[in-house]
Amino acid sequence: MKITKILIAIDDSNIAEHAAAYGFDIARKFDAKVGLVNIVEPAMLPPISSTADPIMGFPVEGTALESVELLDIQKNRSEDIINQTIQKLGVGLEVTHFNEFGATVDGIIKCGKEFGADLIVIGTHSRTGLDRFLMGSVSEHVIRHSEIPVLVVPFK
Repeated sequence: MKITKILIAIDDSNIAEHAAAYGFDIARKFDAKVGLVNIVEPAMLPPISSTADPIMGFPVEGTALESVELLDIQKNRSEDIINQTIQKLGVGLEVTHFNEFGATVDGIIKCGKEFGADLIVIGTHSRTGLDRFLMGSVSEHVIRHSEIPVLVVPFK
C-alpha cells in the first residue's frame, strides 16, 4: 500500500481537530501530501419583512444580512479554519486546501477525487441510536459513497 496524498475533512470542532492531527501524523509517516477540505453548507436567510421581527413579531427596521453577505462570512470562516489547522498541525508538510460550497458528503468525495487522494481522513462523533438517526452521520455517508479508502477517527 502506498499513500502519497491524504485528504482530511475538517470543520471547527474538537472532533475534526483530533482527526486532523491523526491524518497529519499519518502524512508525516508516509511522507504524503495533505489536502484539507472544509465544506460550507450555505445557510440562507428567509426573507425578512422590514416591519416585523421574524421571531418575536415586533416591528424592526430592515437590517437583515443579505444572502451574499452571509456566504462571504461563511467563506471567511472556512478559510480561517483551514489556515488555523495548517498553522497548528501542518508545519513542514505540503498542504493543499479546498473550500467547497454545497452538501458535505458530496464535497468531501469530490475533493478526494480532484486531489487524487489515496486516503480520506474524517472524524466522527460516535453517535448512536436516536441521536444518530436524527443527526445523520457524514462519516458513514462518505464511507458508503467514496471510492477512496476512508479512515474514520472516533472522538472519545
